[in-house]
Amino acid sequence: MSRMKDEPKILSTAIALPPYTRPTEEILPYVDLWLADQPERFRKKVNRIFRYAKVDRRYSVMDIGDVFQMTSFAEKNNFFLEKSIDLAEQALLKALDKAKLAPQDLDIIITVCCTAFMIPSIDAYLINRLRMKQDIIRLPVTEMGCAAGISGLIYAHNLLKANPGKKAAVIAVESPTSNFQLEDYSLTNMVCAAIFGDGAAAAILGYDDRPGPTIKDSEMYHFYDEIRMMGYDVKNSGFHMVLDPQVPNKIEQHFHQILYSFLEKNQLSVEDINHFIFHPGGKKIVEIVDGMLGDLGKNIDETKAVLSQYGNMSSATVLYVLDRYLDKEIPLDDLGIMLSFGPGFSAQRVLLRWEA
Repeated sequence: MSRMKDEPKILSTAIALPPYTRPTEEILPYVDLWLADQPERFRKKVNRIFRYAKVDRRYSVMDIGDVFQMTSFAEKNNFFLEKSIDLAEQALLKALDKAKLAPQDLDIIITVCCTAFMIPSIDAYLINRLRMKQDIIRLPVTEMGCAAGISGLIYAHNLLKANPGKKAAVIAVESPTSNFQLEDYSLTNMVCAAIFGDGAAAAILGYDDRPGPTIKDSEMYHFYDEIRMMGYDVKNSGFHMVLDPQVPNKIEQHFHQILYSFLEKNQLSVEDINHFIFHPGGKKIVEIVDGMLGDLGKNIDETKAVLSQYGNMSSATVLYVLDRYLDKEIPLDDLGIMLSFGPGFSAQRVLLRWEA
């Protein structure tokens, strides 16, 4: 019998896509119809936002006609709850199959979602559907927005370090289109409509001798006095996105503290990192980070590809980027870093090393 490894490893990842999808070009006529009563200058500006958002396609749990239909907060929330369990189950079963595990092998289940209210949370439904262990540890993660995919990995890693030999699943499922606000003509709502899409992803972590990324370190970074940078205002009509246009600039200003200081703590520099697994928050953030890393001969090509092919799916998105890396043949001892941002305002970071 092989010796159990000392560090938990990401054993597998998988994604699950909702049934409805359209390229941006096919969405624009619906946007034009939605904004038909708005001033022409505003309509042209919104059209440009969609065209230049670097999102070529997105997926949704509902058909586009239903997205642009006036429904109550409760109706859309309940519709997503029904669909989210199926999506989460699909992603989890695919990830388990890749890891050659069964649902009953899991000791910890962490579910991530910020785009709906759900009590009990998705993990409770999955435990019942898949007949998981009756003593499985549950941790639903909410209200952390786009950062929560990495937050889930951090919590799973810490729980596994405290429970050697155990296995954990992190499942993120999000539907920003369920929160689309038909009567909100703010620029924030326009930007969010242009960049967000729906999706689910799962990651399995545990102790294993198979080659793969081991989490070597993780850390959160909190921006002081920036509570209103991103989040939701909850109104009778549902979730209204808060997204300060200064978010990309704030990230740029703090980038040294967020990335370089974290690497220096691990006696590393940017030059030592082979793979940058970044959450694609939006076009401006991607361009800023891509420019800074490009000067050092590094790239975030997979991040840009995910933004283009799926849009920003909140917490699930960074797991989509990670999934692309786990599909590659990556040399042992290569280093990677994961990074995402979320409400609070905060950043989450994970250092990976590919090990046998």
